[in-house]
Amino acid sequence: MTRSVSDVDWDAWEPTIRATLLFVIRDGEILLIHKKRGIGAGKINGPGGKIDPGESPAECAVRETQEELHITATDVVEAGRLWFDFLDGTRIHCVVFRADDYEGEPTETDEAIPMWYPVDQIPFEKMWQDDELWFPSLLTRQPFEVKATFDGETLLSAQVA
Repeated sequence: MTRSVSDVDWDAWEPTIRATLLFVIRDGEILLIHKKRGIGAGKINGPGGKIDPGESPAECAVRETQEELHITATDVVEAGRLWFDFLDGTRIHCVVFRADDYEGEPTETDEAIPMWYPVDQIPFEKMWQDDELWFPSLLTRQPFEVKATFDGETLLSAQVA
């Protein structure tokens, strides 16, 4: 079954998961992770995860980065928002953050392996298919909003604003 972004009633849409991603970008490089477990295990992504009750998205992004990489991101700003609608009923709203620096040393954990990439050599072939659509905006500090439908890990349709 193919489901397009235009098939979703986004006005009535409610997420089943509220989450964040955080990307540290400095000196022409971006800090990504090889995700070891959870949604997207095996993919390259940014650190992030589910927002806890009473926690702001920014607090979640910093906490998840601390848990996954043992670093504290600094100069954290919201970069964009993602709405993902999966055929299995999972609906994820994700707030994406960018940080210009961090404290500590990126360290492998049970969740993630830290990996630095030059911003012109991002491994999109190992990432979620929608990432290539909004990463240019992340890198150039242009706000973005993406609505996308997925069947498992397969992108069915996307709308970028």
